[in-house]
Amino acid sequence: MSKEEQYDMIVIGSGPAGQKAAIQAAKVGRNVALVERSRELGGSCVHRGTIPSKTLRENALRVKAMRQSAEIANFELPEEIELATLISRLGDVLDAHDEYMRRQVSRNNVELIHGRAKFVTPTQVAITDVRGNVSLLNSEHIVIATGSEPRTPSHIAIDHEHLFDSDSILSMLYLPTSLVVLGGGVIASEYASIFQALGVKVTMIDKYSRPLGFLDDDLTDTFIAGFEDMGGTWMGQSTVTNAYWDDKKSTVITELEDGTQICSEKLLCAAGRVSNVKDLFIENAGLEVNDRGLINVDANLRTSVPSIYAAGDIIGPPSLASASMEQGRRATCNALNMPLGSMNTMIPSGIYSIPELSSIGLSEVQAREKYPQAIVGKARFDEIARGQISGIQNGLLKIVCDAQGKKILGVMIVGEGATELIHIGQMAMISDNDIDVFVDNIFNFPTLAEAYRVAALSIIGQRT
Repeated sequence: MSKEEQYDMIVIGSGPAGQKAAIQAAKVGRNVALVERSRELGGSCVHRGTIPSKTLRENALRVKAMRQSAEIANFELPEEIELATLISRLGDVLDAHDEYMRRQVSRNNVELIHGRAKFVTPTQVAITDVRGNVSLLNSEHIVIATGSEPRTPSHIAIDHEHLFDSDSILSMLYLPTSLVVLGGGVIASEYASIFQALGVKVTMIDKYSRPLGFLDDDLTDTFIAGFEDMGGTWMGQSTVTNAYWDDKKSTVITELEDGTQICSEKLLCAAGRVSNVKDLFIENAGLEVNDRGLINVDANLRTSVPSIYAAGDIIGPPSLASASMEQGRRATCNALNMPLGSMNTMIPSGIYSIPELSSIGLSEVQAREKYPQAIVGKARFDEIARGQISGIQNGLLKIVCDAQGKKILGVMIVGEGATELIHIGQMAMISDNDIDVFVDNIFNFPTLAEAYRVAALSIIGQRT
């Protein structure tokens, strides 16, 4: 006979959105169940996406720096490098993160339940544990935060041995000599540049003319230049018709619409992600996914079913861990009718490629559509003292202002430290500061933040 429990709130999924949703409810004294199907907490963000890829990136930067110093240090990488060696610290990072989350969940008296969740009704969820035992959880408030999983096109024969998706790419035992990356989005750009920095011959293929098309052209141009300077190949406006492992040739074959065939040792398919609703039986709750495979929500993160909210990757863009955390907290506040300020729409995007990219607000193209006379100021990192000291040759900070050269419309940065530097621009925009704030106040010297001052002076000099 199934055990049946009543909760003030049920949260399904322990990733960034689910964790914050559960903690928020518990902090106001509610009886909360946090359901997670895997043994670990944190979801794809912690175990297959954000943290593992950024750990690999840090080591790729170290390897790249050592290669650049090879003549001085007489350093040479061995021909075969175990991937596990390059993410050797990952286990420590994950263990520390898992321990921190467990302590936080326990400290706030959130009941952690391991098992597979399945909707029975809009207010009841069945949980099946590893032994096959079933319990029924009831609540008037349910938050779905089960994240996303890689989208696999039917013509790409993913086998997780030679052709990988973004969840399985780090399961490779050794670095390949060559890698084809399909896609031009964030995940594709990050892994393509990281593996290229590690010495893998990377070919990046996408149907669009440039990667990261939502960013400013100056940023993507700089990214492509940096990627190709490292030895990578960018193939835009190329449509892939087939990709498979050829056992006779012992190689991955990627076929393009124009008849071109590209051979590589491995392939990564990074063709976007779809919501992870597998096994949830959301139809039992009266829900369905839209044509993009996502769950629709309103401005309050409520689904079409009043008792159910959704947050994080499962509702689609911006699909950032940072935004997911706040969405989870807000979903709970809205469900429990807690007072809540308006969510600021000034969310920075951060792409941890090599070089790093980040932006907030409008790009130059977007700004000129609304304000044709918009003024642009730029500062190249190799023209400021800290950039010269650090040897940063391909960094750029760009600010877009209105026609009067006062109001900041957007900030875009490419180069190391971009995802940290962007927060200066974010705070200025949230505070509705004029561009003059970057000139009237004093930054440390020498720093890359000086680029804000240089770009601001450029804009002020263009005022009429």
